[in-house]
Amino acid sequence: MKKEEIKELSIPELRASIEAAEKAYRELKVTHAISPIDNPSKITKDRKEIARLKTVLRQKEIAEAASK
Repeated sequence: MKKEEIKELSIPELRASIEAAEKAYRELKVTHAISPIDNPSKITKDRKEIARLKTVLRQKEIAEAASK
């Protein structure tokens, strides 16, 4: 997901995306531990994607709190 697409999501959508991404990341780590996956850099990409989602979520939470 691109940065622009992430910024367009609402807070509940971001939380759902984070939950789904973390679940997929955990499953990928387990799969890689059992037998090596073809593209191990996918683990790093997934971790960075989760960090991007969490960053945007936090920015939106702060902006929402400041507007109150």
